[in-house]
Amino acid sequence: MIVAAASCGRQSAVESVSYDVALDSIILSDPCVLADSASGLYYMTGTGGRLYKSPDLKNWAGPYDVVEFDTASWTGSHPAIWAAELHHIGDKYYYFATFTNESLIADSVRNLPRRASAVFVSDSPDGPYRPAGSDYLPADKLTLDGTYWEENGKKYMVYCGEWVQNDNGTIESIELTDDLGGSVDSTACVLFRASDSPWSREVVDGKELGYNRVTDGPWLFRTATGRLGMIWTSWIYHTYTMGVAYSESGTLAGPWVQVAEPVMPADYGHGMIFRDFEGRDILSLHSHSDVNGRYIRRPTFWRVDLSGDSLRVVERL
Repeated sequence: MIVAAASCGRQSAVESVSYDVALDSIILSDPCVLADSASGLYYMTGTGGRLYKSPDLKNWAGPYDVVEFDTASWTGSHPAIWAAELHHIGDKYYYFATFTNESLIADSVRNLPRRASAVFVSDSPDGPYRPAGSDYLPADKLTLDGTYWEENGKKYMVYCGEWVQNDNGTIESIELTDDLGGSVDSTACVLFRASDSPWSREVVDGKELGYNRVTDGPWLFRTATGRLGMIWTSWIYHTYTMGVAYSESGTLAGPWVQVAEPVMPADYGHGMIFRDFEGRDILSLHSHSDVNGRYIRRPTFWRVDLSGDSLRVVERL
């Protein structure tokens, strides 16, 4: 492993970038990969908001610090960053992420800090990424894990409504303006709720709830037949697990029907799908382990088959 001073984004001189970093040595939640054909490189980000890049999905350089905040906005200068994603749309690169500012209280009843999904933009996949807008949803609504979807010429953010606020997590959508600088209006469409899951479970106050209240990590995809699906993650008691739902209408509006069993083995979740430079569909998600009460999460890649009418996980790379 070679370590050198960084020259990308906002990395300071005292921080460093490592080269030839093996994938299984990286600790990263919610890994999202952009296969950038212009540069011939893969770009990976996730929770923490920092960036890795690789020519082959095996050896990585990073982490790079690539986000620049508007310190006058609600995020402040040092928000927590969750579940960052990269999307190449038109001639720009967009950075969807969840930001939490602990110094701002969004829900005074529950004493919850402001947390919201927002969009940043750059001319380059390397950044720097700067705010494309500010407020996409009402300030008192906690959202997370925003992702991008385009349908019938309209652009959408699909995200989770925070279960700690609504007690029954949701997957929702809002329509975005064409420049992704804001929402068309603040009217959200609830696609489904945590309680719709047939496979998740939770015990609350000693009683079996029958579902888990958490919704996490939505990602939309189409199969070769045009069927619209969504992977998303929750828990089966203390086990992190990912399931899949399909839209009966073939559109974002649904209705969404949940597959009865999880699509992944236990302790894998928060996935996304990209096509690699060999033309394979790859599922990127993290493994999850609990070591003495500390979550350890590492990015893993799995080949998936979308050639039929549903997602099929083939093998781990």
